[in-house]
Amino acid sequence: MAGAYIHVNDANFDQDVLKSDVPVLVDFWAPWCGPCRAIAPHVEALSTELVGKARVAKCNVDESPGVAMKYGIRSIPTILVFKGGAVVKQRVGAPSSNIKATIGEMVTSVL
Repeated sequence: MAGAYIHVNDANFDQDVLKSDVPVLVDFWAPWCGPCRAIAPHVEALSTELVGKARVAKCNVDESPGVAMKYGIRSIPTILVFKGGAVVKQRVGAPSSNIKATIGEMVTSVL
């Protein structure tokens, strides 16, 4: 299994993220972004580890400009953690080390 993450976009963001009954980590990315591609395997690995506790979503900012604009995404990668429909954690840029642990802590700290 490549990961249990979901793809969110302008059409399904409210339903899949804001109305989720568990915290949701959203990775805002784009295919042309090198740092986004570097953290992708770590984000995808987290998605399988968090099944049943939290959700992991990826949002391509090129395909979902409405969501990106709504949350002020100006640099990517940006990771937002939502709980109860609100942003509770944010990180702009890729961690330089311990990528999976750094991103995972964002979610586990709100469980």
